[in-house]
Amino acid sequence: MSSVTLRNVVKRFHKFTAVHKTNLEIPDGAFVTLLGPSGCGKTTNLRMIAGLLDPTEGEILIGGKRVNDVPIHKRNLGIVFQNYALFPHKTVAENVAFGLKYRDVPKSEIAGRVQKALDLVQLPHVGERYPKALSGGQQQRIALARAIVIEPDVLLLDEPLSALDANLREDMRVELKRIQDQIGVTTVFVTHDQSEALAMSDSIVVMSAGRVEQMGAPEEVYNNPASEFVANFLGASNMLPAACTATDAEGATLDVAPFGSVAVPAEKAQRLSGPGPAQLVLRAEKLAVLPEAEAPPGLLTAPARVETVDYQGQTVRYFLRLGDRQLQAINMIDERPFEQGAPVRIGFRPKDASALPAETK
Repeated sequence: MSSVTLRNVVKRFHKFTAVHKTNLEIPDGAFVTLLGPSGCGKTTNLRMIAGLLDPTEGEILIGGKRVNDVPIHKRNLGIVFQNYALFPHKTVAENVAFGLKYRDVPKSEIAGRVQKALDLVQLPHVGERYPKALSGGQQQRIALARAIVIEPDVLLLDEPLSALDANLREDMRVELKRIQDQIGVTTVFVTHDQSEALAMSDSIVVMSAGRVEQMGAPEEVYNNPASEFVANFLGASNMLPAACTATDAEGATLDVAPFGSVAVPAEKAQRLSGPGPAQLVLRAEKLAVLPEAEAPPGLLTAPARVETVDYQGQTVRYFLRLGDRQLQAINMIDERPFEQGAPVRIGFRPKDASALPAETK
C-alpha cells in the first residue's frame, strides 16, 4: 500500500487548462473517488497519477516518493480501464499473467498467483477460456484480476463499471469494494455516477471545470455541500433564496420565504461568515409532501401544488410549484401518490437543511 499526493498539480493542453492547481492527500489503503461530469479533469488527474500524462506544474508522490519522471511501468500500479483492454487472442490465464512476465516473477510462481487472483474475483474455473466467451461482468472481473495480480502499490480504476447494465453495475460495485477491502490496496476510482461514489468511497473528491469543489467522506459531502454545484451534482437539491439574519456558535438564522425563520445547525452553516444574502439547501428526500390540511409539529410548512408525478415503485418523485419556483421531493409511499394538480402541503425539519452564501452569477 502507498499513499498518493498531488501538490499544486496543473495540466495544460496548449492554452487550455484541464486541471487547475490541485492538492490531494490520499492515505494508505483508502478508496477515494474522483467524481464529476465529463470534462471536469478527473480522468486527467488519474492519467497523471498513472504516468500516462505529465503534469505541467506541481508534484505527484506515491508512497512519499516523487514520481513525475518515473515511467508508468516502474510505478507498480494496477490499472483498469473503461473498456477492460483484454487481449482477445490470449486465454484468461494468459491475460491475468501478462503483467507478471514483465516483472521477473519466476515461472514457477506465476500459475499460483494467477489462480489466487481468479479466486479473489470469484472466477476460479475460467482460466482456459478466451475473453469473448465471458459476459461483460466476467470480463470486468478478469481486468481487475490482471490489475491486482501484480500486487500494486495503488489501484487506478477509470469508469470500470460504465459499460455494464444497471443491475450488473450495482452487483459489481459491491464486489469491487469487497475485493478492495480484502486486499487493502490504495484505490483511486473515477466516475461520473454519484450512486457509485456514495456507495463505494471512503472519501469523495467532487470536481468541476478542472478544480476540486469539495473533498470529504460521502455523508459529509452529501449532507453538507460546499457549493451550489456540489449540492446539485450529488443528488437532487432545492436551492431557496434566503437572507442570513444572524450567526453564532449554535448555527445560523435564515429568513426563507414562505417558510419564515429557519435555524440551521452550526455544522451545516459553516460557510456563512455573517448576515447577508444566502441560500437554503434542502435535499429532495428531506422535503415531505403532505395532505393540504396537515401541518405536523416540528416541520416548517407551506402550501404547494403537484406539477408532475414520477412514480418509481416504493418511492415517488414530485415536481412541485411553490410560488414562482419549482421544487423536487422524493418520498416513500404506502399506497397511491398524490395526483398531478393536487394541492398539498410541503414541509421540512430545520436540522435537515444546510446553508450556503448566495452565489454571484
